[in-house]
Formats: sequence, structure tokens, C-alpha cells
Amino acid sequence: MKIGPDPDFPYLTEQDYFPFRDPSEWTDNIVAIGGNLSPGMLLSAYEQGIFPWYNFEDPVIWQSPDPRCVIFPDKLHISSSMRKIFSKGVFEIKFDENFTGVMEACARTVRRGQNGTWISGDIIKAYTELHRLGWAHSAEAWQDGELAGGCYGVLMGRAFFGESMFSVKPNASKAAFLSFAETLFKHGIAFIDCQVPTPHLLSLGGEEMPRSEFLALLKLFKISR
Repeated sequence: MKIGPDPDFPYLTEQDYFPFRDPSEWTDNIVAIGGNLSPGMLLSAYEQGIFPWYNFEDPVIWQSPDPRCVIFPDKLHISSSMRKIFSKGVFEIKFDENFTGVMEACARTVRRGQNGTWISGDIIKAYTELHRLGWAHSAEAWQDGELAGGCYGVLMGRAFFGESMFSVKPNASKAAFLSFAETLFKHGIAFIDCQVPTPHLLSLGGEEMPRSEFLALLKLFKISR
């Protein structure tokens, strides 16, 4: 099987839909292998609770973790120390000011327990195109004119699917994410998908749920294009 996106797989526009296997057939986190990262393929995946996550030497691997991590509006946690940071104006928060820059910074971030990054050039190119089309967004914390931290993901219907975040200054990614989360919830977003549960995400108000419940959540809020 080819490494990365398959050049022979049809390009799907944002109006196209690709049906993945029925969830009843999923036996682990990996639900499909192959295909490409065209807009229609990516958007179809998110509608079905799936996202691409693979190493440089692999073909495109589509995953749907079990359990899943989700943040609901009433569970978002902003600590007293973060509220002080906001009140002091330590960071200037912007949205969609430098989407590709956020992705590139996420790709450079060294993460504990990971050998390198999964955010390849193909991933950056694909999500930058989603951003151009209006589906992918970034939240950024700026300090002294420099990008200090941020996060990015995909907004569809009443759900935001978070992908990755980074910090080069303490608390910068938290400032960007929490500011974005508050804005999203004020505008009627029902939940934020944080993908895989981690202590950091749980500290921000994330909670674990079985994959089956997460998929039911997508249907409940009719998450689709």
C-alpha cells in the first residue's frame, strides 16, 4: 500500500460524500486505511466520527478512538490562574490570523511519548485547503507580535473537532483554546471533540465517553454539511 495519500484515489470536493464502514464493523480504533486527504474525504470522515492519524511511513490511517474525549459548554473549566492571565492581558487572542503558521508550529512541537510528529506536509496542505474553504479554523495567542501558542480544528454544524495545539510560551495554548471554546459555546456550539483523553484535556473540562455514545451525539445534533 502507498505511503501517505493515494494519488490514484479520486479527489473528492467538499460536496462529495464518502461512506466509511458501518460502526458495527469497527473492532478497534483504526476503522480504515487508504484514500486521500481531499476536502470531501476529510469532511465525510468528521461527519462519521473519524479523522486521519498516521505516521510519515504509513498510508493514510483513519481512526475513531474508543473512548472519546468531549467538552460540553457547562463543563469547560477555566482555572483561577488562567483567569488572572486573561485579566492581565498577557496574550492577544486572535482567530484565523495565521492558520498555516499554527499547524506548522504544532508539527514542530515535541510531545512526550511520541517519536516525531504526525502532522506531515500532506496534512498541512489538506487542512489549509479546508481552512480556505471555511471549514478549518485556528485560535492563536500572540505576545509581543509573535505567535506564542494556538490550536486548530474543523468546525461543522454545532461541533468543533479539535486537532492539535502548541505553546512556545507558558499557558499560551490554554489561553488560545479556552478563548476559542468560550466563543464557540457563546455561538451555540454543542460540544468540542478533543479526540483522545489526556490529563491536560480532562483538566480543561473534557470527559470520556464510549465511542458509541459519541457517534450517537453526532446524530443527535445532526453534525453534517
